[in-house]
Amino acid sequence: MATLVPLPLHSLLHQKPRLKTTNNHRLFRLSAQSRETIDPISSVQYTPGVLDHVFLNLFRNKMVQEVGWDSEKPGYDGLIDVANRLMLARTNSETKDAAVRILRSLFPPLLLELYKIIFAPVAQGKLAAVMVARVTALSCQWLMGTCTVNNVDLPDGSSLPSGVFVERCKYLEESKCVGICVNTCKLPTQEFFMDHMGVPLLMEPNFSDYSCQFKFGISPPEDDSTSNEPCLEVCPNATRRRTAATNTHEMKCPKA
Repeated sequence: MATLVPLPLHSLLHQKPRLKTTNNHRLFRLSAQSRETIDPISSVQYTPGVLDHVFLNLFRNKMVQEVGWDSEKPGYDGLIDVANRLMLARTNSETKDAAVRILRSLFPPLLLELYKIIFAPVAQGKLAAVMVARVTALSCQWLMGTCTVNNVDLPDGSSLPSGVFVERCKYLEESKCVGICVNTCKLPTQEFFMDHMGVPLLMEPNFSDYSCQFKFGISPPEDDSTSNEPCLEVCPNATRRRTAATNTHEMKCPKA
């Protein structure tokens, strides 16, 4: 069994992100706010492993407990069905609060408190931001697809490898819904990391190419324009709302 060797704090904060490559080189498209320039790299197609199925089932079970309903569909398709039910059965605010509870339930409460007390204050929060970026990129590809760590520009003018770039978010692509992205992922994830781990986070989903930029160490603006995004043309909730003659309240998409 491999043993993790702790790196010196200076090395961890200033180490350049390591990116996997193959022979098919291309440029990542970063969000407009990310001023980081990355050399041409190749896309890595992520293949789920045994642990990914364990994480998927754990996350889905926690979501089912919160919703009180499960889909008959197996695997990821069923997860999206449950996420859709989580959103449609509640207001946007209620959906966000429910999603935060789901995220909290995935961790032992003491672990979150210790991280917030021990790691979050170190080096003005930079150590904690770098750590969660790397853990997110390594452990969440089953949910979002291929992820890579990249640098982000902090408000103090420094640059830190505390970003995670999701090349094409599977969660958004499969749900095809701005409401699900914003209310069950972006807003609750930002709140969870800030309130329960002490790490500011700004998530910048791109609804044109389904990419997403995580910026750990950066607080989201008070007026987040993402919440004003129109519903996607391919959104199944909006499509059903436009075609259903009855029971439109149940089919309504919050962003339609």
